[in-house]
Amino acid sequence: MSEQKMIHATQATNLADILERVLDKGIVIAGDIKIQIADIDLLTIKIRLLIASVDKAMEMGINWWQEDPYLSAKPKIEEIAPASKGVKKRLTRDQELKKRMERVES
Repeated sequence: MSEQKMIHATQATNLADILERVLDKGIVIAGDIKIQIADIDLLTIKIRLLIASVDKAMEMGINWWQEDPYLSAKPKIEEIAPASKGVKKRLTRDQELKKRMERVES
Protein backbone atom coordinates (compact mmCIF):
# COMPACT_ATOMS: atom_id res chain seq x y z
CA MET A 1 0.00 0.00 0.00
CA SER A 2 1.49 3.37 -0.98
CA GLU A 3 1.24 6.32 1.35
CA GLN A 4 -0.15 9.54 -0.05
CA LYS A 5 0.57 12.91 1.49
CA MET A 6 -2.31 15.21 2.11
CA ILE A 7 -2.14 18.44 0.09
CA HIS A 8 -3.80 21.60 1.39
CA ALA A 9 -5.22 24.12 -1.05
CA THR A 10 -4.69 27.12 1.22
CA GLN A 11 -1.38 28.95 1.35
CA ALA A 12 -0.06 30.27 4.59
CA THR A 13 1.10 33.88 4.49
CA ASN A 14 3.45 34.94 7.24
CA LEU A 15 3.76 38.39 8.77
CA ALA A 16 6.93 39.23 6.82
CA ASP A 17 5.14 38.68 3.50
CA ILE A 18 2.23 40.89 4.54
CA LEU A 19 4.58 43.64 5.76
CA GLU A 20 6.58 43.48 2.54
CA ARG A 21 3.40 43.87 0.45
CA VAL A 22 2.15 46.79 2.55
CA LEU A 23 5.49 48.62 2.39
CA ASP A 24 5.84 47.94 -1.32
CA LYS A 25 2.38 49.20 -2.26
CA GLY A 26 1.74 51.63 0.59
CA ILE A 27 -1.43 52.00 2.62
CA VAL A 28 -3.37 55.09 3.63
CA ILE A 29 -5.61 55.25 6.68
CA ALA A 30 -7.79 58.35 6.91
CA GLY A 31 -10.31 59.50 9.44
CA ASP A 32 -12.00 62.60 10.75
CA ILE A 33 -13.11 63.38 14.28
CA LYS A 34 -15.66 66.14 14.62
CA ILE A 35 -17.14 67.45 17.87
CA GLN A 36 -20.16 69.67 17.52
CA ILE A 37 -23.01 70.90 19.66
CA ALA A 38 -26.25 72.13 18.09
CA ASP A 39 -24.71 72.13 14.58
CA ILE A 40 -21.79 74.30 15.72
CA ASP A 41 -18.38 72.77 15.06
CA LEU A 42 -16.28 72.98 18.19
CA LEU A 43 -13.38 70.79 17.12
CA THR A 44 -12.39 69.03 13.91
CA ILE A 45 -9.37 66.72 13.75
CA LYS A 46 -8.28 65.23 10.44
CA ILE A 47 -6.08 62.18 10.77
CA ARG A 48 -4.11 60.87 7.82
CA LEU A 49 -1.64 58.02 8.18
CA LEU A 50 0.57 56.75 5.37
CA ILE A 51 2.52 53.54 5.80
CA ALA A 52 5.05 52.86 3.05
CA SER A 53 8.70 52.09 2.49
CA VAL A 54 11.16 54.96 2.08
CA ASP A 55 11.55 54.11 -1.61
CA LYS A 56 7.78 54.17 -2.18
CA ALA A 57 7.41 57.44 -0.24
CA MET A 58 10.15 59.08 -2.33
CA GLU A 59 8.47 57.75 -5.47
CA MET A 60 5.31 59.56 -4.33
CA GLY A 61 7.28 62.76 -3.71
CA ILE A 62 7.38 62.56 0.08
CA ASN A 63 10.86 63.26 1.48
CA TRP A 64 10.44 65.56 4.48
CA TRP A 65 13.00 63.64 6.55
CA GLN A 66 15.79 64.72 4.19
CA GLU A 67 15.09 68.40 4.85
CA ASP A 68 14.44 68.16 8.61
CA PRO A 69 17.46 69.53 10.55
CA TYR A 70 16.75 67.25 13.51
CA LEU A 71 16.87 64.13 11.33
CA SER A 72 19.67 64.99 8.92
CA ALA A 73 23.27 64.00 9.59
CA LYS A 74 24.62 67.56 9.91
CA PRO A 75 21.96 70.07 10.96
CA LYS A 76 22.60 73.74 10.32
CA ILE A 77 23.23 75.84 13.41
CA GLU A 78 20.64 78.45 12.37
CA GLU A 79 17.93 75.80 12.07
CA ILE A 80 18.65 74.31 15.51
CA ALA A 81 18.73 77.55 17.48
CA PRO A 82 17.79 80.57 15.37
CA ALA A 83 17.20 82.90 18.33
CA SER A 84 19.93 81.79 20.74
CA LYS A 85 23.30 83.44 20.09
CA GLY A 86 24.92 81.62 23.01
CA VAL A 87 24.06 78.22 21.57
CA LYS A 88 25.38 79.27 18.16
CA LYS A 89 28.67 80.42 19.69
CA ARG A 90 29.06 77.19 21.64
CA LEU A 91 28.33 75.04 18.59
CA THR A 92 30.77 77.04 16.48
CA ARG A 93 33.44 76.79 19.20
CA ASP A 94 32.85 73.04 19.49
CA GLN A 95 33.24 72.64 15.74
CA GLU A 96 36.48 74.64 15.80
CA LEU A 97 37.83 72.52 18.67
CA LYS A 98 36.99 69.32 16.80
CA LYS A 99 38.86 70.56 13.74
CA ARG A 100 41.89 71.48 15.87
CA MET A 101 41.83 68.06 17.56
CA GLU A 102 41.75 66.35 14.17
CA ARG A 103 44.77 68.38 13.04
CA VAL A 104 46.67 67.53 16.23
CA GLU A 105 45.88 63.83 15.94
CA SER A 106 46.95 63.63 12.28
